[in-house]
Amino acid sequence: MSGHCHTGVKICGLTEEAGFDACVENGADWIGFVFFERSPRFVTPQHATRLAQRERGQARTVGLFVHPTDEDIARVLEHAPLDVMQIYASDERARQVADAFGLPVWLSFPVAGREDLPQSCSVQRMLIEPIPPKNATRPGGNAQKLDWSMLEGWQPSFPWMLAGGLNVGNVAEAIRRTGVPAVDVSSGVESAPGIKDPALIASFVRNARTAGRA
Repeated sequence: MSGHCHTGVKICGLTEEAGFDACVENGADWIGFVFFERSPRFVTPQHATRLAQRERGQARTVGLFVHPTDEDIARVLEHAPLDVMQIYASDERARQVADAFGLPVWLSFPVAGREDLPQSCSVQRMLIEPIPPKNATRPGGNAQKLDWSMLEGWQPSFPWMLAGGLNVGNVAEAIRRTGVPAVDVSSGVESAPGIKDPALIASFVRNARTAGRA
């Protein structure tokens, strides 16, 4: 499946300047900051702000939260100007957050099989990814790949994004097979946990865009 003239690209888990600058230089659509302390990609709101104050280009900033309280979010927004909030929570909680803060909300939606795919979306976007392994200490960023066959022919009426185990070598195939309008990568463009590789970022964006135009 194909036909998207512009596949959206989100690079998540930025912690350092070289990676951030590579996202901007290569035209990533979204740059993600992880506000979840158990992640190797965790950043403080102040650190995220320092990075975001570099030349931002057209990229929008996305803050990732795991089951946050309103206070958690408010504390981050005090320092970090976010364009989007990506949340691990229930559908109902995601709607509450959108109402409370007036920002677009993406709901992270882990699935195991086609029967788990969401039928509707009450926030701005659904982020489809694999269910984490039983021993995982965090809900995402585990470099697990989703079985893309479950997405073939799935054409939801709402915006969505694919995450989980994507990298330079497989992103084009993922886009061609699923027709996904946007992709999210974190560990797949890293030289070490939390350290992005500028060359991999460049290749990932290029491969995603080329596949989207195919």
